[in-house]
Amino acid sequence: MNGDSLGSVLVVIPTYNERDNVEQITARVRAAVPDAHVLVADDGSPDGTGEVADALAAADPCIHVLHRPAKEGLGAAYLAGFAWGLERGYGVLVEMDADGSHQPEQLPLLLEALQEADLVIGSRWVPGGTVRNWPRRREVLSRGANTYTRLVMGAPVRDITGGFRAFRRSTLQQLDLHDVASQGYCFQVDLAWRALRRGLRVAEVPITFVERERGVSKMSGAIVREALVNVTAWGLAHRARQLRGLVGGRPHTGADRTS
Repeated sequence: MNGDSLGSVLVVIPTYNERDNVEQITARVRAAVPDAHVLVADDGSPDGTGEVADALAAADPCIHVLHRPAKEGLGAAYLAGFAWGLERGYGVLVEMDADGSHQPEQLPLLLEALQEADLVIGSRWVPGGTVRNWPRRREVLSRGANTYTRLVMGAPVRDITGGFRAFRRSTLQQLDLHDVASQGYCFQVDLAWRALRRGLRVAEVPITFVERERGVSKMSGAIVREALVNVTAWGLAHRARQLRGLVGGRPHTGADRTS
C-alpha cells in the first residue's frame, strides 16, 4: 500500500554509525511498501554508513542519500529530510529509525490511518501496542515520560514521544518547521504538540517496537533532560493560556488550538 490519494511516500531514515543496519532496513521498507522512496539522511558517519547508502542508491532509483557534514541530532536530520522531500513534491513523509526498532512491515498500517488523519503515530502504549526486548527501566522511563507529558500539556496522545510517524505534506507545511530547535524525544513531542495546537487530526495505531539488535543506542541523559525541561515549559505556558481564557470568559478544553 502506498499513500494512494495522498501522493507519493518518502521514508526518511536518519543515520549515524548505522553501517550494520542501513542495508537491511532499506530493503525491508522497499519490500513492505514497494512504491515508497527512502531517503537516508546521514550525519557524516565515520563508520562508512554514508558510503553503504550511496551503493544502495546506485542500485535502486527509489533510494536516495542526503549527506550532512556532521552529527547535529535527530531533530535536525529529520528537518533536513523533510525539506528535501517537500522540495521534491512528496505527499507523505515518514519518520523511521534505522535500527529496526520500527518495523517497516507495519508501515502500511500508518499509511492506511493517514487517509483519515493529518499525523499518524505508531504507538507502543495504546491497546495492541507493545515493546520487545526492552529492559524494564526503559519501559518505565518511556511510560513515565508520556504520562507526564499528557498530564502537564493536556495532550491527548498516549505515545507522544514515539518516533514512527507518517505526516501529510500539508501537515508539515503548517508546523513552522523553520523555528524547531528541539531534539530526541523532545523533537517528537514538539511536532505533535504543534499539530494539536493547530487543530490537526493526530491518530495513533498500535505497533510492536523491537529493541535494536546491532549497533549502539543514541539515547542519552542530555536528551532526557532536554525533554523534561521543554515539556515542563510548554505545559506551564499552555496552562497559563487556559487560565487567561477562563479569566477572560473563554474556556479552553484539551490542547490549545491557537497558532
